[in-house]
Amino acid sequence: MAKTKIERRIIAEHELAQLPRAGLLRRLAALLYDMFLVASIWLILGYIIIFVYGIFAENTSVLIEGEVVTPRLLSLIQFIMMISTMTCFYVWFWLRTGQTLGMIAWRIRALNMNNQPMSLRQALIRYALAWPSFWCLGIGYLYMYVNSRGDAMHEAFSRTKTVVLPKDARPF
Repeated sequence: MAKTKIERRIIAEHELAQLPRAGLLRRLAALLYDMFLVASIWLILGYIIIFVYGIFAENTSVLIEGEVVTPRLLSLIQFIMMISTMTCFYVWFWLRTGQTLGMIAWRIRALNMNNQPMSLRQALIRYALAWPSFWCLGIGYLYMYVNSRGDAMHEAFSRTKTVVLPKDARPF
């Protein structure tokens, strides 16, 4: 049985306006894919931080009363690394192509309401509000079912949208 090759094409701006909004399951699947990538970046950077910290500090962990305790400075450095890495990951991909690697796999793209790439301000607002809307029992994402356009809460505030791309609009 021969596989049919899907030809890729560039989507015209008037077509972008007519694309449907992405559903909740597709968004969560893309988020899961992205979390695997971000976690692998965290592991690599975490090892580098512990290695460099170990060069300058006496211990990277101490055993106190049967419990391993990490120095507060090391924990703070790792926390800042995790937040900044994840922020840069999402904002960079959204500004560059409107798609993270997980979004490419699930054929969804983030755009502004004018069907253009989002601005840095929009990407930062979208990122900053997406996590609280996810961690507050997903209320920000469930807002999609109340919103007439199907936008999540962080999209409404950042004036962005997430659309499903047709199969022939794949980037590769």
